[in-house]
Amino acid sequence: MGPKTIDASDTPPSELVGASVQRREDPHHLTGDAEYTDDIQYPEEVHLGLLGSRYGHARIDGIDTAPAESVEGVIGVYTWADVQASRSPGYMRTDDPEGKSAEADSETGAVAPDHPMLADGKATYQGQPVAAVVAEDRYTVHDALDLIEVDYERLDTVIDPRDATAEGAPQIHETSADNVAFEWDTGDEEAAEAALDAADNVISFEFEINRVIPTAMEPRTAVARYRPSDSDDDLAVEMSTQNPHQVQADLSQTLGVPDDQIRVRPPDVGGGFGAKLFPYTGHLLAGWCAMQLERPVKWVAPRTEDFQTMTHARHHIVDARAAVDDDGTLRGFHANTTVPVGGFLVPAGSGVPTNLGVMANGQYTVPGAYVRTTGAFTNTAPLSAYRGAGRPEATYFIERLVATVASELDIDPVEFRRRNFIPPETFPFETGLGRTYDSGEYDKNLTKALETVDYESFRERQQRTREDGRYLGIGLSCYVEACGAAPGMSESGIVQVKPAGDVVVKVGTAEIGTGHRTGYTQIVANELGVPFDDVTVLEGDTAAISEGHGTAGSRAMPVGGGALETSAKKVIEKARTIAAHQLEASEQDIDFEDGELFVRGVPARAITIQEVADIAHNEPERLPEGVEPGLEATTNFDPSNYTFPFGTHVAIVEVDPESGEIAFERYVAVDDVGNQINPKIVEGQVHGGVAQGIGQALYEEAVYDENGNLLTGSMQDYAVPKAEHLPDIEWSSTVTPSPHNPLGVKGVGEAGAIAAPPAVVNAVVDALEPFDVETLDMPLTPERVWKAIEGRN
Repeated sequence: MGPKTIDASDTPPSELVGASVQRREDPHHLTGDAEYTDDIQYPEEVHLGLLGSRYGHARIDGIDTAPAESVEGVIGVYTWADVQASRSPGYMRTDDPEGKSAEADSETGAVAPDHPMLADGKATYQGQPVAAVVAEDRYTVHDALDLIEVDYERLDTVIDPRDATAEGAPQIHETSADNVAFEWDTGDEEAAEAALDAADNVISFEFEINRVIPTAMEPRTAVARYRPSDSDDDLAVEMSTQNPHQVQADLSQTLGVPDDQIRVRPPDVGGGFGAKLFPYTGHLLAGWCAMQLERPVKWVAPRTEDFQTMTHARHHIVDARAAVDDDGTLRGFHANTTVPVGGFLVPAGSGVPTNLGVMANGQYTVPGAYVRTTGAFTNTAPLSAYRGAGRPEATYFIERLVATVASELDIDPVEFRRRNFIPPETFPFETGLGRTYDSGEYDKNLTKALETVDYESFRERQQRTREDGRYLGIGLSCYVEACGAAPGMSESGIVQVKPAGDVVVKVGTAEIGTGHRTGYTQIVANELGVPFDDVTVLEGDTAAISEGHGTAGSRAMPVGGGALETSAKKVIEKARTIAAHQLEASEQDIDFEDGELFVRGVPARAITIQEVADIAHNEPERLPEGVEPGLEATTNFDPSNYTFPFGTHVAIVEVDPESGEIAFERYVAVDDVGNQINPKIVEGQVHGGVAQGIGQALYEEAVYDENGNLLTGSMQDYAVPKAEHLPDIEWSSTVTPSPHNPLGVKGVGEAGAIAAPPAVVNAVVDALEPFDVETLDMPLTPERVWKAIEGRN
């Protein structure tokens, strides 16, 4: 049982941080009061639709838009030629020159070809936008799209990234004759080779991490309005995004409009998961069309369009060798991984794949580690961030490696892990792969998980049930991840105490359904000693908050929360100065507690923070000399390093050898995310992440045929798990604070999605040990499991 939810109004402000108060966002969503982008309607609003390429790789010799233009209700039909004829540059942002993003900061030297909003004479993946229609209603839009005639010259396609870099492969971009987008390595190759030479055993293994499609409840959508004027034009875009300030910058770059003339506002957002970090053609073209037509333009991507053109994620093909001694000491590993980056290198398109190499050592010491990552252009949808953004891949790599090596050496997987854990006294620990971990007690966390499942008793029961023809398996996943992208990814946090004593909080992250407003309220109310309901949180709107880096990499509480905590303390210090003046005491003698400032030792001589706010705003003549009116503070918080949450997840499954079907018996998660602002929200984030991780492990895979056609292009073909497919998740935690922010928090949004896949796969492989099944690639469909049992893989 997780923590019980309590009512915030029944909780003293000084006890709010760490309390499982009810999310303040929930009534808004549950009562139908929520406003998503498609709920927004404006007078004279028109609708935008996109025509995607029929083929995965084709030259476009001509586009005939006349039939579509003749349809009643059609206002405009556009191609790249129309964009070129306008004042807008029309090119979308590509991967940063050094591969840096909110999700990853590796330096890859990536080659990023120009990425036009609409195809410029060539399509490099199926669904790439080729033309657009604007009409009075959506039905007319789609009727007109069907009438656009495109003269395609089909070109040979390449789907497998290894084939893409082979001699004679079809060339996708002129800038990359060998289709290599980037080559990047981390670690010490000489040390890794020395470890392989010196080790008692060298164990080789290969595996493939399946391609998955982020599938939020709300598809991509935007509504844009443009108001021309003699001085400053004004473009307002409301859209489902998790990074509004970056979208503002992208709109400016692509459309040629100064960013101070662009407002981006996310209303309620039905899920982001990393795939909504940057704008796509529909978002940008809605703004462009609004400028051309001077009418509000709405774009809502159909689900099939989302599947084809929203970024995909996770795909890696890995070939590795591990160096391990007979006593179970992991000396090192040497790994090569090849990644299909898709038809274009989009933002984070190189940084996310290389995160596997940055975090590949997991919770283990690994003296000699080396990873080389090759990104190849392929005729598939671009690859980028999805919940965890490279850390699920890294955890899958090391946890499958550890399980495989332990099995090969006939060492219990628990004991093998314990022999190689980073000792708690060595933190901060420099891994040698590009990260310095902040803090951790990995064995304590593992022990708690094993006690929960009664590991030794399970092993005894496992042997007994095998004698009865039942095959149970237990799988461990000991993960560590990097959260709160830093340094150089600061977040602004503003705390304003208004004249009446109510508090307004402004922060540059974006709410995407994860409970930020509750967490931020708890932080500020707790620090200022004001009632929970007296705090209002404003987030994401570029008109209200001048700067921000959005929501990604579980950065909200470590970075945004750190900024607000610091601002709240600054407010108290100013209030202390004002109170000392009013109470005729020195500042050093003024204490603050539960919203009151009082003279130390004389609690009756006191003034509330609300009274201080009233004076600061309404009676400037009563302020000390040199103190400006008002009671607010701003902080740009830029932590010195990432935070590093960790945990142990344990899956217990039963596999039916006759059908290959997998049934969960238990799923236990013990996570350490540092101090917890709201344990119930933490638990909910773990649950949601585990659901997505199980989806990847057992059900989800994006599949292309050899011609570049996406075969899993709808919910009929792409299997997202339903509630009935998920086990009860038994959650608990340990607490190891992070030293890198004033709250000691670490972040939790991605933990479950990182930990679950290897836990599930390790459990299934463990169950199949009597059948000599050593490895399986995700998703573990019944057919794939049955074939492995029958030796038919």
